[in-house]
Amino acid sequence: MMKRRQFLRTVGAGVGLALAGRCFSADSKPARKPNIVLINADDLGFGDLGCYGATKVKTPNIDRLAKQGRMFTDAHSASAVCTPSRYALLTGRYPFRNKDMWGPVMLRSPLVIDTEQFTLGKLMKEAGYSTACIGKWHLGFGDKNPVDWNKPLKPGPLELGFDYYFGVPVVNSHPPFVYVENHSVVGLAGEDPMVYRAKASTKAYPEKMGLDWIGGGKAAHALYEDEKVGATLTGKAVKWIKTQKDKPFFLYLATTNIHHPFTPAPRFKGTSQCGRYGDFIHELDWIVAQVLAALDEIKAADNTLVIFTSDNGGMLNQGGQAAWKSGHRLNSDLLGFKFDAWEGGHRVPFIARWPGKIPPGTTSSQLICNVDMLATFAAIVGRKLKDGEGPDSFNVLPALTGTPKEAIRDHLVICPRSRNHITLRRGKWLYITARGNGGFTGRRIGQHALGGPAAHKLTHHVNSDIENGKIKTGAPPAQLYDLETDRSQTKNLYSEKPEIGKQMKALLAKYQTTKRTAP
Repeated sequence: MMKRRQFLRTVGAGVGLALAGRCFSADSKPARKPNIVLINADDLGFGDLGCYGATKVKTPNIDRLAKQGRMFTDAHSASAVCTPSRYALLTGRYPFRNKDMWGPVMLRSPLVIDTEQFTLGKLMKEAGYSTACIGKWHLGFGDKNPVDWNKPLKPGPLELGFDYYFGVPVVNSHPPFVYVENHSVVGLAGEDPMVYRAKASTKAYPEKMGLDWIGGGKAAHALYEDEKVGATLTGKAVKWIKTQKDKPFFLYLATTNIHHPFTPAPRFKGTSQCGRYGDFIHELDWIVAQVLAALDEIKAADNTLVIFTSDNGGMLNQGGQAAWKSGHRLNSDLLGFKFDAWEGGHRVPFIARWPGKIPPGTTSSQLICNVDMLATFAAIVGRKLKDGEGPDSFNVLPALTGTPKEAIRDHLVICPRSRNHITLRRGKWLYITARGNGGFTGRRIGQHALGGPAAHKLTHHVNSDIENGKIKTGAPPAQLYDLETDRSQTKNLYSEKPEIGKQMKALLAKYQTTKRTAP
């Protein structure tokens, strides 16, 4: 009787459909739980796909995924920066809960996720799934600072619940430019440590970025070829999928596309109308096609939830500027870019396909976030989160499979590059705690918004606080926007709506101090 009551309470909580993997068929045999493939693109903006309005690039495979599933127009990353966004995705925790989680980690950083924390990998492994993480990790390795790349890179993805890891340890624009498999640098065995400096070639790096290359050995470094990274990661993902026969599986595929430098394979060069930036998007579309084809080949597509999203908004670096000049709008009509508190920094594409569960060809305006994946996947496998697990993760499964009349999320806290610009979304209102974009404003990589008058003219963005790339004298100390009527954030209403501003400030302070913001 107790089990029956518990089951009925679970169904009543709105996850009955999610338990499809535990339902019984006519012959009373339990059906296999649904597989989950989560594709997390890098720096892909809200306007970078055909299904989201892009015309200078062609993304037929991702567009097909949208036609076969549901596309979200108000999805966000919990951070506008690579590392904290991935932290939120895997842990269900806002980045501000980790005191130093505001910028990207680099090659010296140890693992930034406590191995005691509950993660997506642990959730799925506990539920009986085979688990793999393939692609860009960017969350650190080991427990020493600096990391010794010549020793076992432990703890890492395997200590967070993944059975297998293969990928790029940091980011494709930063050393050590090697592959890591499980706990080791690939090809490192028997070699002495090696440190050397080199300038990136114009051919390999069209942005002419000067880089320090730090590798664990010549052989390991030689295996890493920029224009083959996409194909290498894809090959590993496809091979792993094809070996999954005995258990349901969870694949977290984190691509290096489309983070700079833009180094697509030769077959994609010159195929877009906006330079290497667009060509790299074309390669990303090909990657998605290979993954979907692998699911078809093993006849798993009908029982697989595929989610495609991005870790943050598009970045206006040199390649992004070239794409902009060609007429391509990285983040559609949104203000801002990667790193920013403005919408362009964190509103991202989000597409979900699950045949028979998610209505095809549909669109949702529900507010969702990548931090919600932990609670959502927990609902799918029938696991109730415990105290301390995914404290900021909302179960958005009803938004994937149905059409809720009410908003599932009543708020969202967003962390840009600057901790002084922590941002609160509540309903139609967006509140930013300081002036300006709160993102990258330096001169080394793409100036944008406040980076200078020339960059401001390039983007053609209009904001009531900004004039010639600078904050106007007398501009309000904080920002408030009505996204329902002004998605492009042209008018700061902070001075006109002081009471709403005060309420938002108080709510943000509350959320920052409470141990749990999710139900």
